[in-house]
Amino acid sequence: MFGIAAIDLARVQFAFTISFHIIFPAITIGLASYLAVLEGLWLKTQRDTYRHLYHFWSKIFAVNFAMGVVSGIVMAYQFGTHWSGFSAFAGSVTGPLLTYEVLTAFFLEAGFLGVMLFGWERVGRGLHFFATCMVALGTLVSMFWILSSNSWMQTPQGHDIVNGVVIPVDWMKIVFNPSFPFRLAHMALAAFLSTALFVAASAAWLLLRGKHSPEVRTMLSMALIMLAITAPLQAVVGDLHGLNTLEHQPAKIAAIEGHWDNSSGEPTPLILFGLPDMNREETRFKVEIPVLGSLLLKHSLTEQIPALKEFAPEDRPNSTIVFWSFRLMVGLGVLMILLAILGNTLRIKGRLYTSRRFLMFTLGMGPAGLVALLAGWFTTEVGRQPWVVYGLLRTADAASAHNAVHLSISLAAFVVVYLAVFGTGVIYMMRLVNNGPSDSPSHTSGGPGHQHTPARPLSAVNDTLTTHY
Repeated sequence: MFGIAAIDLARVQFAFTISFHIIFPAITIGLASYLAVLEGLWLKTQRDTYRHLYHFWSKIFAVNFAMGVVSGIVMAYQFGTHWSGFSAFAGSVTGPLLTYEVLTAFFLEAGFLGVMLFGWERVGRGLHFFATCMVALGTLVSMFWILSSNSWMQTPQGHDIVNGVVIPVDWMKIVFNPSFPFRLAHMALAAFLSTALFVAASAAWLLLRGKHSPEVRTMLSMALIMLAITAPLQAVVGDLHGLNTLEHQPAKIAAIEGHWDNSSGEPTPLILFGLPDMNREETRFKVEIPVLGSLLLKHSLTEQIPALKEFAPEDRPNSTIVFWSFRLMVGLGVLMILLAILGNTLRIKGRLYTSRRFLMFTLGMGPAGLVALLAGWFTTEVGRQPWVVYGLLRTADAASAHNAVHLSISLAAFVVVYLAVFGTGVIYMMRLVNNGPSDSPSHTSGGPGHQHTPARPLSAVNDTLTTHY
């Protein structure tokens, strides 16, 4: 396909499927916790606004949850079909970790999801709230195991290698590997930020269309409170994550910074913008701030950070990609902090729900959390190259023996099917958002002989969609 090697096509295909997939779990994690908070507030205050919002967002949660499950199944198969070398080498570690996810998170979610979606009028308030909390906990537990597995691939420990195969020795070291705590916190905050921006943008859209109900105002208010907490905290966690990466994956940091040479002996500058050139081994057209790179990454005015030329060419990540994906993530993070500051300033002035410019800014920032999330994952995964398991297994040795023609056909099929299936799901979810929360949500008793008998998550979405202009 256009002269691209088979291994590159395999990487593109996996990047495509995982990029589609990660969007849905991120929103699922955030919405599940949001629903738990809404129901808890309703139980405490008895304000119908929280109940109405719960029913509104539970429908969107159901659609998003279903798409997340379906897109995740495909990824699991690709470990065997496209990356059999990786499965053979590290399956004794990654296999059990994914099994633990199924035995804990998936069973927890599956056991309580039905009660959460369909049990509002069938079980007591306490039990229903417990079910909602268990589903929220299940999403967090799922993230725990997935991040543990991926973090072990970044900073492997707790194992031996016998006859070319990883043998687990210490599961505590495997699960709680050096990068895991930072990556877990970073991903959790990214999920909450993505959801808060989604909720805020939905509220802004409805306010711009003249829907000034208490439910819509509460959506925007709660989202901005979450942004004000998580956006600055994410910046702190991101800095700690960067210091951890410098310790364990210095080549990744050098590629992110576009820093090639330490021969001058000068402290490392921070390159704001530029064009890293892998062939010329330099960052062209760079705009830099002297010393700031050393100050941020080494907390020193003299100490240098590692340079890409200190690593063999075959061990260098692609600086051109991670240089810009990292800056996209950071730039959007700065805009999130700005949005939180502006929103809460307008709240104090009493103009939060009426400032059209702010509402337009909020609407435009709706996808920013997910874009930053994807940019962060691209930085992490491309920055790990050329390794699948850092320092132990190269990507070239992990790939299955497929040719470029077969991979081209399967990649094209994935693109068509994913855009059709998940594109339809996203459009349907956006139409639900467009309708907005009702101040008098209807409920059906369900059960045998009734319409909308619960059978699957999507059957929780029982409203007739209408389009308003």
